[in-house]
Parts: sequence; C-alpha cells; structure tokens
Amino acid sequence: MSASLSEFAKSLTVETAFTVLAIAKELKADGKDVVELEIGDSPFESTSSAKSAGIQAIQENQTHYCPSPGLPEFRAAAAKFVSDEFKIPAAAENVVVGPGAKVFEQFFCEAFLNPGDDVLVFSPYFPTYLPNILRRGANPVYSNLLQANEFRPDIAEVEKFLNTAKSPRAIFLNTPHNPTGGVATEEDLKALADLIRGKDVAVFSDEPYCHMVWKGRHHSLLEQPGMMDQCVSAYTFSKSYSMSGWRLGFAVTGAKIATSIAKMINTTLSCTPPIVQIAGTKALQQDHSERDEQMSRFQEKVQLLTSGLNAIDGIHTLDPTATFYVFPNVAPICNKLKITSHGLALYLLKGADENFGVACLGGECFGDAGHGFLRFSCAEPNDRLEQAVKFLPEAFGRTDRVEAFLEANPEYKLKTAYPEP
Repeated sequence: MSASLSEFAKSLTVETAFTVLAIAKELKADGKDVVELEIGDSPFESTSSAKSAGIQAIQENQTHYCPSPGLPEFRAAAAKFVSDEFKIPAAAENVVVGPGAKVFEQFFCEAFLNPGDDVLVFSPYFPTYLPNILRRGANPVYSNLLQANEFRPDIAEVEKFLNTAKSPRAIFLNTPHNPTGGVATEEDLKALADLIRGKDVAVFSDEPYCHMVWKGRHHSLLEQPGMMDQCVSAYTFSKSYSMSGWRLGFAVTGAKIATSIAKMINTTLSCTPPIVQIAGTKALQQDHSERDEQMSRFQEKVQLLTSGLNAIDGIHTLDPTATFYVFPNVAPICNKLKITSHGLALYLLKGADENFGVACLGGECFGDAGHGFLRFSCAEPNDRLEQAVKFLPEAFGRTDRVEAFLEANPEYKLKTAYPEP
C-alpha cells in the first residue's frame, strides 16, 4: 500500500499551456506539422552578455552557495534597473532574487495571507495564482476584465472589494496582462494606490512583460508614493532577455518584506545559482540595445497576427497594446460550431487536419472570464504565423470534422451560447 497524498496535493492544478505543449510535441513526434502558439516562451537566443558571463562564471568556479537574498552585485544591478527604467525608488535592500517570477506568487501568499482572508483576482488570470492562494486557505474574489474596457482593471471593482469583502487582504495585479495583453494605465495605478494606501492590504504586482508595452512605457504600482511597503513586484529575465531556461527573476518590495521572503528562500531553495545571477547582472548592465531589438521583433509578430486574425469572419481582436500574446474573441465561431473555446483550440491542434495543426489555448484556461476567447503566443517565425492564420478559416469551415471531434470529445460541446461582441 502506498502512502496517500494530502488533500492539497490532490487539489493542485497546473498551467494548461504545458499540457497542450506536451500534446503538440507528441503529435510532432508522430510526424504532424504543428505551429506552436500555445507556450509563452521566447523564440530568440539569450542575450549575448548573459551567455558570455554565464560561461565565464562557470570557468571561474562561481559554483557554490551564495546569500539567499541574492549576490550583492545582482541586487544592486536590479535596483538600478527598476529605478532607471521605471522610476521605482529601490535600493539593493529592496531586491530579492529567485528562480523566475512565478515563485514569488507563493512567497507573497505566505508573507501576507492567513486562512479566511480574501484576495481580489482579475479574471482572466495566470493559472498558478489560485493554487498559491488556496494553499493558504484564503478566498479568491474575482473581477472580470472586459474587452470593451481594453482588459484594464476596473477601479470601482477594487473599491467594492475593499468595502464588501469580509477580510480584504490582498490583490493580484498583472500588468502587462497575460493572457489578454491589457495594460493598467498610470492613472489606473494611481487610483489603485490611493484606494489602498494606509490600509492593511498587500498587492502582488506581476510584471514579467515590462518591456513588451507597445504604446508608451511600462508603469509599476511601486512608482506610486507609499507602495513599497504594500506591494511585491515580480520581474523575470525569461521574456526581456530570452533567458527562460536559466530560471532567473527577482522581486522588489520594502526592505522588511524582502528580508521575510529571503528567509522563505533560505528554507526552501537555499539560493539561486550564482552563475545565473552573474549572467543576469551582465544582461541588465550591457544588453539594453539587444533586448530592445528583440522586443521590436516581438511587436512586429503581434501586429502581424492581430491583423491576420481580424481579417477572419467571426474573430474580434484589439489592437496590440502589450505582451506577445493575442487574445481574440471567437464567440461567434464557437456559437456557430457549438464548441467551447478550449474545445476549439484542441480541435485546431488535433482534429481539423490529419497532417497540420495549430496549438493555442482556450480562454477558459485562464478562468471563466476567458470563455469565448483564444490565446495565441507569437513565439514562432513570421511565416509560420501567416501559415497558422491562413489555416484557421479552412479549419472552421470543416464542419464534418468539428462534428466528429465533438462526438469523440463530448465534454467540449457548448451547452450555452457565449455573449457575442
């Protein structure tokens, strides 16, 4: 007899993107041509200074333990980076390093949430938010992001949460936003700061796409006065510097909070490898132009995919604002074919053609507010993006194949029509 898993372990959910990625890889191994637009990874190489510094660090045997909060030179470089680029008043003591940005979701929840606390989550949301909230026994409260409002957070909803929730304790904010590409404006963030300032409320500000803002520049809640002791902002090297496999990120927050998070890192991860931090330090210091050139190429991809999708009958997509995702409303197509949006995504991958498929995600993978949408990543060459767009109307028109797919997968039959734009 094997030992039984805890209720928490059995309740865990994962990012659907990685589940679809596994399906796509299996189909490709069997010979199917798949355009992979499901995963949020960069198609570009890690920036040059990061690579050379990482190699040099290995050769110089920088391969031992280091301080849990991070190398002093890394923390100083990260503080200078957010200060110079985003006007955040940070010093080295405000920075703590980690293996990417995602881990700080857990540390934020452990730092601030007690059982029974209420947490405002904007939906659609990044899928790993909920397991981290629920593992603390806290209660997610949802506020829907609307395409009609450019997927910006509704400040009136924040005020309602603060006034009506039994124990309003935290807010999860993601801007620029995955999956929608929406951006909270500087005015939105000022209004949010004014609402929570001085209250016993903390904000997790998830900012991995800080260099993928296509109109203006990125703004952080930490720019607003008094937010350093009420906010934890998380950054990653995965997007801006194409370093996803290096697993490097950091959080910026008040010194007392940073010290608490460093203790959590000490008791779980010990430390982020010094060779990775050294590579990241050089990227922050030397790879600005290379980074910005890659971001320009991402913007081109987003514009190409957006214009192609909007030319298809039944699809409505906003003009690109941020990130390398496109989040089109496909409700009319789903209603016509009587298929859920994630069912439509899996049909495009598995059922529309024997030899060709497009991997993407249904919006409901990011919460109920995503019903009727698809999420496409732009992490493929431009000609492959064009190939995918060309395939979509052909796939939608193959109603016999849609019916066969639903017959084999009845869980994706649409029971109630989606609201149409």
